[in-house]
Amino acid sequence: MEIKEAQELIDKWIKTTGVRYFSELTNMAILTEEVGEVARLMSRMYGDQSFKESDKHKELADELADVLWVLICIANQTNVDLTTALEKNLEKKNIRDAERHKNNEKLK
Repeated sequence: MEIKEAQELIDKWIKTTGVRYFSELTNMAILTEEVGEVARLMSRMYGDQSFKESDKHKELADELADVLWVLICIANQTNVDLTTALEKNLEKKNIRDAERHKNNEKLK
């Protein structure tokens, strides 16, 4: 699925099944909550924390998809074309970081 298609599908879902978008600030809070759920799962899967019974059934892919969903909602309601934004961001990083990481002794 292309990013543009994802934005369109989520917009359609929100306007039908979801009724309407939550406010931008509510979606920002939800995004923070969803990122926290990813962090919680990562700390148990790859970090030192043990799983709680309530976390054992959670899947990283599903939690990351939740983050992506809310991010796309915020982009849609603020009129951000994520394809264009990502292309511009990659161009910026290619210019700014062309040699930065190659010269980082910590990464060798």
